[in-house]
Amino acid sequence: MRVCLVYDCLFPHTVGGAERWYRNLAERLAEAGHDVTYLTLTQWAAGEEPGVDGVRVVSVGPRMELYAAAGRRRITPPLRFGLGVLGHLLAHGRDYDVVHTASFPYFSLLAAGLLVPLGRYRLVVDWHEVWSRGYWREYLGPVAGAVGYAVQRVCARIPQEAFCFSELHAGRLGREGLAGAVTVLRGEYTGSLQTPEVRDPAEPVAVFAGRLIPEKRAPLAVAAMAAAARRVPGLRGVVYGDGPDREEAARAAGAADGVVTLAGFVDSAVIDVALRDALCLVVTSRREGYGMVVVEAAARATPSVVVAGADNAATELVDDGVNGLIVREDDAEAVAEAIERVHRAGRALRASTAAWFEAHAESLSLASSLERVLEVYAGAPAGSPPAPAPTAPSPPRSSPRA
Repeated sequence: MRVCLVYDCLFPHTVGGAERWYRNLAERLAEAGHDVTYLTLTQWAAGEEPGVDGVRVVSVGPRMELYAAAGRRRITPPLRFGLGVLGHLLAHGRDYDVVHTASFPYFSLLAAGLLVPLGRYRLVVDWHEVWSRGYWREYLGPVAGAVGYAVQRVCARIPQEAFCFSELHAGRLGREGLAGAVTVLRGEYTGSLQTPEVRDPAEPVAVFAGRLIPEKRAPLAVAAMAAAARRVPGLRGVVYGDGPDREEAARAAGAADGVVTLAGFVDSAVIDVALRDALCLVVTSRREGYGMVVVEAAARATPSVVVAGADNAATELVDDGVNGLIVREDDAEAVAEAIERVHRAGRALRASTAAWFEAHAESLSLASSLERVLEVYAGAPAGSPPAPAPTAPSPPRSSPRA
């Protein structure tokens, strides 16, 4: 099958949940014998290779700064990317059986949807998040927010096969006017599915891992770790990641008398060890489309403390009291109390977290989602029950030109 994946970012040149999803999806499809092209913006230095084995990476736009200083997405790169996708699919749309795109940043979806009659490909769309009208207004202001919300609604009504990664956003997508059903994909995890060893941490360490952008609320995590240290003797906090909120997080860490460390971006192997050895993971995000880091923590028998919110789908990955705790208030003392409860629960909570992962590992795996993706590629409508066996990949056909 000839598949074109469309996203303006490429892991590891940019880091995020969607970037990991498309990189993993591209590599797995290629390994299965499919002919895969990945359309993106240039994010690598001149003379370098994008570095995705077996996948044709096509840049349809120049290297651009995606985010403004405040951590908000800039408008010019999505417009430029949308034009690049339009030009590529005008020239090569019929070279693909499937065009599989992220809904965001929308203009690429509009381009792909417009050219379906000409390209005659199957259009598959991932909706990692569906923003409410109120969130659009908060994010961009009353005028630009109204425009953004209207564009999102238009994109939802383009004929497509739709995937979401949480019930929260699947429900919102249906209310935005999606014609037809949506499939919820539960699996994005690529690590070991073995039941994790239950270990006692050498010392109590609370870990935060994510981009330091306003939505992740790293300063709240720092304040909560500092408050928890007053409750749990010897507790430390470590924040992994970087971004526009680093300065504010550093101020909060400075007020914590050395209890919390900002470690910046580190190699994934460092994160693996940190999660394995942590007392708990702390997720203070107000907005999550999935929450992969919760799964990664559970795969190491480490419970998560997750702050609930109207836009936070990560709570769907936590059975309260089983593989972590859900905090109903976005308050540092409330999060600190939850961290203390994890400490008091000790080995019993780590054991139940390991059991939770064992029970859900198969459905949380990327392989389970890939099976469903291939079924939709082959013609099964979104929302229909999965087939009893995976669809076998068809042999690769003629390759499109770059």
